[in-house]
Amino acid sequence: MPSEKISFKGAFGDVLSAKVDWPDGDVKSWVLFAHGFSIGKDLKPIRTISKTLVEDGYGMLRFDFTGLGESEGNFSDTNFTSNCEDIRQAAAYLRQNFHAPCVLIGHSFGGTAALKVADEIPECKAVATIGSPCDTSHIVHQFADQIEEIEDEGEAKVLLGGRPFVIKEQFLDDIANHDIASEISDLNRALMIFHSPQDIVVGIDNASHIYGKARHPKSFVSLDGADHLLLKNPMDAEYVAHVLAAWARRYI
Repeated sequence: MPSEKISFKGAFGDVLSAKVDWPDGDVKSWVLFAHGFSIGKDLKPIRTISKTLVEDGYGMLRFDFTGLGESEGNFSDTNFTSNCEDIRQAAAYLRQNFHAPCVLIGHSFGGTAALKVADEIPECKAVATIGSPCDTSHIVHQFADQIEEIEDEGEAKVLLGGRPFVIKEQFLDDIANHDIASEISDLNRALMIFHSPQDIVVGIDNASHIYGKARHPKSFVSLDGADHLLLKNPMDAEYVAHVLAAWARRYI
């Protein structure tokens, strides 16, 4: 399959690293993937989902948010608003160089951002979330014991996925200013929600909330037995991709 490492400028003008993959023949549609909080585009399940969708005829763009992976920028200066802008810029790159994305996929916090920006991408027909929070404030549970330090000192070094990151007070201020419930209610796109009942990072009640707020057409797929990152069983990521490929075909 053809593959190209590309870059584009993100929310703050930093150069973001991305990977574009597409099938040898005709491309059914283009898909944009937004990874989860503090993770990156090269997590194995994300690569598996991308490869499987390409094998099914889809073109894929996956990228590293500002300050993560191979992208430039300072992670501590980012927030939910900048993540949304990074997604907009990724969509703009696809529009200018290949074809605008008809499908948005977001894992965890990336899925929450995808719900926010989907209606700003006219070509987008469908959105899929994987283990995503129903609101922006959910993310603070990952460093809840340091909220006071962040508010008192203006920032704090926290551990996310076993790695140290600096979270600034501006991040807390930003997530408090988003009403994702209204965004979900106004989402005029087909929606697919993937979530594991055993997800201990983002509880299954988040999927219920998203489903309840969204309009039809909407679907839910239980990833029974899967962990939040889809790392425990490689077949979980393949399953997500195969279901996505069949579901999206109805809307593209």
